[in-house]
Amino acid sequence: CAFPSKLPNKHKTTPFRTTITTTPIPSLFTAASVTDLSAVEGTTIALIGGGSVAALAAVLSLADPERRRRLQAEEVGGGDKEVVKNYFNNSGFQRWKKIYGETDDVNKVQLDIRLGHSKTVENVIKILTDEGSLKGVTVCDAGCGTGCLAIPLAKEGAVVSASDISAAMVAEAEKQAKEQLVVGNGGIAPVMPKFEVKDLESLDGKYDTMVCLDVLIHYPQSKADGMIAHLASLADKRLILSFAPKTFYYDLLKRIGELFPGPSKATRAYLHAEADVERALNKVGWKIRKRGLITTQFYFARLIEAVPA
Repeated sequence: CAFPSKLPNKHKTTPFRTTITTTPIPSLFTAASVTDLSAVEGTTIALIGGGSVAALAAVLSLADPERRRRLQAEEVGGGDKEVVKNYFNNSGFQRWKKIYGETDDVNKVQLDIRLGHSKTVENVIKILTDEGSLKGVTVCDAGCGTGCLAIPLAKEGAVVSASDISAAMVAEAEKQAKEQLVVGNGGIAPVMPKFEVKDLESLDGKYDTMVCLDVLIHYPQSKADGMIAHLASLADKRLILSFAPKTFYYDLLKRIGELFPGPSKATRAYLHAEADVERALNKVGWKIRKRGLITTQFYFARLIEAVPA
């Protein structure tokens, strides 16, 4: 996506260690749930918001989102990974390409998610540039999507390796990079990121910094622990992660959101307790140095920077 050099003042990002909120109470749906939000009407949200917790519990007990997930897996002949790959190569690609891009063809929810994701990217770049120039610094952007982070990092002079499980996403990221990474006033073009179609398990090599934004949503905690250890093993200096935080409240909202998958269905979404992520890092000799919470009306993400202990 085209990453703005500066957001309008009313959308200015606050320091990383400060929680960014635009509403006092998070909405019933989040960007991380990968749900077809465009199909949900405001009246539906209002009705849910006006119901009692007991009523919501009753609805949840009658619903069977797990059955829907099993049917999805059967359709693509595999488990979560195959569902995610299929989604982001087809209907999910079209939806998230719009959200990550600059088109006006988005609804209020999608626009809000775009803003939230942009705040996350901005904070990551701030973390990396606060300690000096990125020229020559090697960065792996694991789960690069359409290049929202990889491209601005390349503009800063970083040597970027970017990968995604979706071939459609990688192709779009390459296209955007060729359009945006042009020769500047100094006459030297930024180093083009190396784009590859890979899942997290297939990543290898060594990098100064590993970044993985909003990808742990596709991994249950049992698998996330191993994935965090794997990502840390590829980083020399730091690992930056963002994930949907697991609390009783957010977990309830996620379950409610699963009742409204829209016409194209959604991928399974896993929330993670910050304590669990920190425990996984500590187990492999890493510690959290910075942490923050980024939220807008329809997006929330815990962002952490970890370094060797």
